Amino acid sequence: MGTALVYHEDMTATRLLWDDPECEIECPERLTAALDGLRQRGLEERCLCLSACEASEEELGLVHSPEYIALVRKTQTLDKEELHTLSKQYDAVYFHPDTFHCARLAAGATLQLVDAVLTGAVHNGLALVRPPGHHSQRAAANGFCVFNNVAIAAQHAKQKYGLQRILIVDWDVHHGQGIQYIFNDDPSVLYFSWHRYEHGNFWPFLPESDADAVGQGRGQGFTVNLPWNQVGMGNADYLAAFLHVLLPLAFEFDPELVLVSAGFDSAIGDPEGQMQATPECFAHLTQLLQVLAGGRICAVLEGGYHLESLAQSVCMMVQTLLGDPTPPLPGLMVPCQSALESIQSVRTAQTPHWTSLQQNVAPVLSTSIHCPGGRSLLLVGESPTCVGAEDSPSPLLDRPYLRPTPPICTAVALTVPGAALALSPGVLHQEGSVSREETEALARLHRSQFQDEDLATLGKILYLLDGILDGQIRSALATTTALATAATLDVLIQRCLARRNQRLLCVALGQLDRPLDLADDGRVLWLNIQGKEAAIWSMFHFSTPLPQTTGGFLSLILGLVLPLAYGFQPDMVLMALGPAHGLQNAQAALLAAMLRSPVGGRILAVVEEEDKLQLARTLARALHGETPPSLGPFSMASPEEIQALMLLKAQLEARWKLLQVAAPPS
Repeated sequence: MGTALVYHEDMTATRLLWDDPECEIECPERLTAALDGLRQRGLEERCLCLSACEASEEELGLVHSPEYIALVRKTQTLDKEELHTLSKQYDAVYFHPDTFHCARLAAGATLQLVDAVLTGAVHNGLALVRPPGHHSQRAAANGFCVFNNVAIAAQHAKQKYGLQRILIVDWDVHHGQGIQYIFNDDPSVLYFSWHRYEHGNFWPFLPESDADAVGQGRGQGFTVNLPWNQVGMGNADYLAAFLHVLLPLAFEFDPELVLVSAGFDSAIGDPEGQMQATPECFAHLTQLLQVLAGGRICAVLEGGYHLESLAQSVCMMVQTLLGDPTPPLPGLMVPCQSALESIQSVRTAQTPHWTSLQQNVAPVLSTSIHCPGGRSLLLVGESPTCVGAEDSPSPLLDRPYLRPTPPICTAVALTVPGAALALSPGVLHQEGSVSREETEALARLHRSQFQDEDLATLGKILYLLDGILDGQIRSALATTTALATAATLDVLIQRCLARRNQRLLCVALGQLDRPLDLADDGRVLWLNIQGKEAAIWSMFHFSTPLPQTTGGFLSLILGLVLPLAYGFQPDMVLMALGPAHGLQNAQAALLAAMLRSPVGGRILAVVEEEDKLQLARTLARALHGETPPSLGPFSMASPEEIQALMLLKAQLEARWKLLQVAAPPS
C-alpha cells in the first residue's frame, strides 16, 4: 500500500479566452507547476500514478441537477461570445469549449482516488485536478468551480461503500460554501473550513461563512466554520486551529474517511490569501490528519495561485503522504490575537454540539495547583497581532529545508524473547552497540543500578540514540529492566546534551523522576504523566495525571502535549514508560504517533521489558508510521481530569502560547 497520484494532462486544456482580471489567475500552469515540482523532487515516481477518467453523468448527478449538467455539457458547442455571456451569469467563473471534459476528469480523478483508497489498493493519495470544485453548488458554477469534486466523492463513498462518517477538511483560503450547502443538514459528513473572512468583507461575502453557521436540522454541529478576520495568519495560527478545534471534533466524530479540499491559496505568497503559512506547515497538517480514519486520506487540489508556493506546498503534502519526515516548522509558535479570537468564537458556537468542547469548560473544584517550593508562576504575556503579508519581511519561498530520510526508518533493540516477531516490514531489529568501555564511562554515576546485562542493553540503546542523532535512524524502540529504566533515561539525556544544539523533549510516564542534576536551562522540557495531582516546578518541568477517560486522554495530547512540543521545537523526543505508567497499548501508540509530527519522527521510546510484548509491537508500528489503533468509544473527561488540565494550562500558557484557546483580554 502506498500513495496514489491521479492526474490527466487534458485538465490543462481550459484557459480564459477573454480579459478578466478576476479569473486570469486560474490557469493551466497551476497544474504543470505542481506536477513539475513533484517530478523534480522524485516524488511522482514514488507514487502509484493513475490516469484520470471522466466521471459519468450519473456520478455527477450524485450532487448536481440534471439541468445544470446539461447546461455545462452544452458549453462544448458554444463560441467565444456565447461562452463569455454564459460565464457572466455566474460569480467568478469562465467557460471554455473543453470545460465539460476537464471538469468531468476532475470529478472522475477524485472518484478514482476514493476507490483506490477504500479498496485498499493504496493507503492515501492526491488528485491533482482543475477546475477546482468546493464552491460549486447543485445548480450553479461558482468561484472557478464547475462540479463539486469533493462533495461528489463523499456521496460516492456513502453510496458505494456504505460509509457513515466522512470528514472533509477544507484548508483553502476561501470558504467552500458549495460543500457546506450540499451537506448542511447531513450528520454523516463533518465539514471543517477555515477561510479568509474579514467580518464578511472578503469573497464570497456570505454571513453563513461565519462561525455561528453550524448546520441545520440533524446536521447541526457538523458544519464548522473558522473565519480568519485578518490576513497574515501563519504556521502557529493554523496549528492552533487544528489542535484546539478540528482535531478534538474529528476524534469524537471518528471518521471512516478523510477528504481534504487542499487549496494552497492559504500558503505564503498567494495573492488571494495574503497569509504567511509556509509550505512546511502543510506537511505537519497532513501528518496530524493521518492518525484519523486508519490513515485513509484523499486530498483533492482546490485553489493556489502563486505557482512556486503552490508547487512547494503540494510537494510537502505528497512527501508526508509517502511517509517522509516532516520538515522543521519555521517561526515562533505564538498564535496572534485575531486567530485566538476566531478560535474562541468557533469553539463557543460548537460547544453545544460536541462533548469534546464541553469538557474544556473547567468545573469549579479548587483554585490552586501544586507548585513545589511555594513559587507562584505569573500569568503574563501578550499575543502578537497578525501581520499582513505586505507588512512583513517574507521568507518567501526560500527552498524549504527538508529533513533527509534516514536509511533506517525504525529500529528496535528488544530484550524480550520473541519480541522481534510480528514487527512491521521495514522495522529493523538492531544488534549494534557502543563499546563496553564507553558504556561504562557514561553509566559510572549510576553503576549500582546497572547489572552486567543492563550495561549490555544500555550499549544497544546508546547505539540507537547515536543513529537518530546522526541521521541514520529516524525512530527507535528499546526495552530495559525496571531497575535500570530511570538510570538509562538519565544517561540518554546526558548523551543528547553532549551534542551541540540539541533541545530535548522528555515525556516520562509512570514513576520516573526528573534527574536531580539536570540543569533547568531550557534545553530539556520534562513532562511527567503520572499520579493524581498536577505540579509545576518550572516552565520546563511539570507533571500531570494520566486521564482514565478517552476524552481526558485526547485533551491531554491535543490540549497540552502537542502545543508544548510544537512550542518548544525540540530536536528529538525521549519517551519513557516507567513503573506503573498505566498506559493502554492504544494510548501509547497514539501518543507516539502524534509526537512524530513536531520532530520529524525523531523519537526514542524506552519501555520496561516486564510490560506485555504486545505493547512493544504496537509502539514500534506507531513509530514506523502505521495508524495507531482506536481508543474506543469517546467518553467525556471527568471533572477532576478537566480541572487538572485547565489549571496546568492556565499556569503555563504565559510561556507556551500555543496552549491558548482564547484571546487574552485587551
